[in-house]
Amino acid sequence: MSTFHAVVWMDHQEAHVVMFDREHVEAQRIKSRSHHKHQGKAGDIAAFFTDVAHALKGTHEVLLTGPGIARNEFRDWCLAHQKTTATAIVDSIATDHPSDAQLVSLAKQYFKKFDAMAADPTQA
Repeated sequence: MSTFHAVVWMDHQEAHVVMFDREHVEAQRIKSRSHHKHQGKAGDIAAFFTDVAHALKGTHEVLLTGPGIARNEFRDWCLAHQKTTATAIVDSIATDHPSDAQLVSLAKQYFKKFDAMAADPTQA
């Protein structure tokens, strides 16, 4: 599914990828291949990040959320390995463990403000 916006809640164990537009919402969960919290091998985390980046293919704006540093590590990994995904990431904010519906609500509020601030005032 190609949508304009996506929100990703992630930690080192899993990612909740929710892509949406005005009419559609598609959610998926991606599990890390590492079975030990914060002790995955470099290959495990790279495979996990690759899976998340692949899920975001075709999305124009991505908001990263989550309780720890995994979201920032993912952004840094994308800068080095997935430039297209990296350019789509607009922000990274700390959140607890919301439901997918709460994630969509948070993202819609965020993107409404983001889109208003990003608008070209000369076009108004």
